Amino acid sequence: MPICSWNRELRGQTEFSAVWAYTPWLLNASAVEGTEIDTILTEDAVDLLATKLRTPLQIQLHLTLALEAGYQAGERPVSVEVVESVLSRQMDDLEPTLMRHGYHIKDLVEQFDARPAEIKAFLNNTLDPARATELRDKMLAVGLPI
Repeated sequence: MPICSWNRELRGQTEFSAVWAYTPWLLNASAVEGTEIDTILTEDAVDLLATKLRTPLQIQLHLTLALEAGYQAGERPVSVEVVESVLSRQMDDLEPTLMRHGYHIKDLVEQFDARPAEIKAFLNNTLDPARATELRDKMLAVGLPI
């Protein structure tokens, strides 16, 4: 089994999440026997992936992109800068966040009695402030993660 020489608890990090644990596990499961994980990806790069990504599918996609970019650049271990270069800039925007929770524009239109153009404008922060406040209050009332 591949080895990971860094340990989150030893670095003073008390918050341990399944997302953070998944990346080293995935690297361990994918690496050649005897390969040290910290020779593939720096600990800061793992922290960035765990901080920015929320699902195993996102981690798999962005880890693959980072490893490919690192290979093309001849960089080993893959640094945090390489990982940053492959992360989507819109990942934390409202629309992707709602979509990760299963809310598509059509669902929002139906649930909040709005037109598709209004929902799109709301998601892009271009909706009239009064209407945006009304929609935001309705969404918060039903527990949407906005």
